Amino acid sequence: MSTARHRGPLLAAGILLGTGMGGFVDGIVLHQILQWHNMLSSVRPPIDLVSMKYNMIWDGLFHALTWATTAIGLAKLWRAGKRPDVPWSTRTFVGSLLMGWGLFNAIEGVVDHQVLGVHHVRPGSGELAWDLGFIASGLVMLAAGWAAVRAGREDTTPRGGFAELRAPPAPAQS
Repeated sequence: MSTARHRGPLLAAGILLGTGMGGFVDGIVLHQILQWHNMLSSVRPPIDLVSMKYNMIWDGLFHALTWATTAIGLAKLWRAGKRPDVPWSTRTFVGSLLMGWGLFNAIEGVVDHQVLGVHHVRPGSGELAWDLGFIASGLVMLAAGWAAVRAGREDTTPRGGFAELRAPPAPAQS
């Protein structure tokens, strides 16, 4: 019975997909639906049509980057699924998705919200609390993902749940 032990390709795919999903949730929910901020709303507040268009372009570039990250993640997942040495582990995959989303929130929260100050989760009264909550949500997802990935180390079933694909035995000749 063969076991699959090379988890790297599945981890890479999940982290990229999780990062892309985190970016899409941020862009769709916080930028478009709730309209709390845009990519550069602290640099150029969207108070008139020209400033709104400027922010819309940067939001579009942000979405293009999250789309590319997701597409690369899908390509890596496809490749991982074709490899018999990669365990097809739900815990590893879901954990890596959470790690990717958590990395997105933590890094984007620290870099864009705190270091560069290009936007805040919800500007105005309490913006630091919203920003810190966003970063904290990323750290929680990262920790939960890490725990799931660690638990998934025990999963060694090759893709498709089959230990090996073998040809049927040849009929006995008399």
